[in-house]
Amino acid sequence: MSNTSTQYDNAITKCRNLYINKMKDYGSAWRILRLPSLTDQIFIKAQRIRGLQENEVQKVDEGQVSEFIGIINYSVMALIQLDMGVVEQPDLELKEAIKAYDQKVAITKSLMEDKNHDYGEAWRDMRVSSLTDLILQKLLRVKQIEDNQGKTLVSEGIDANYQDMINYAVFALIHLEG
Repeated sequence: MSNTSTQYDNAITKCRNLYINKMKDYGSAWRILRLPSLTDQIFIKAQRIRGLQENEVQKVDEGQVSEFIGIINYSVMALIQLDMGVVEQPDLELKEAIKAYDQKVAITKSLMEDKNHDYGEAWRDMRVSSLTDLILQKLLRVKQIEDNQGKTLVSEGIDANYQDMINYAVFALIHLEG
């Protein structure tokens, strides 16, 4: 498990560095995005990954790694939006945005550690394609919950689904860089 924790942190460090650099380039323009827009961005990335996994020819010179990083960062942004709400104008300074990112990742990593303990690191025997399919399944669930105005009868909420997507994407990155 300690190896998983280190590998998790290494994957997140790459994602976090990109998040910080994009914040420096664009500021917190993403703060205007409503949750369905973030969900759709994640969906596009997951669909592209699935296409890369299924198609023999690739026309854009970006692989799965950058798309999984995008899934992680957009999912963290969605978790931040769930807490802070959507704004009309960018409102987060870099330091505040990094703090929010780190808080969401810490909570999500803790969830991973708890589940990883209970499941015995079963993800290590999974294929990247299966992790992709699970992310797509989570996205379809989130879209349905969004269509239901956030109401569920017996299911976990949107935040748990975003957290699971982050963790599945981190596992995929660990496998790909393996």
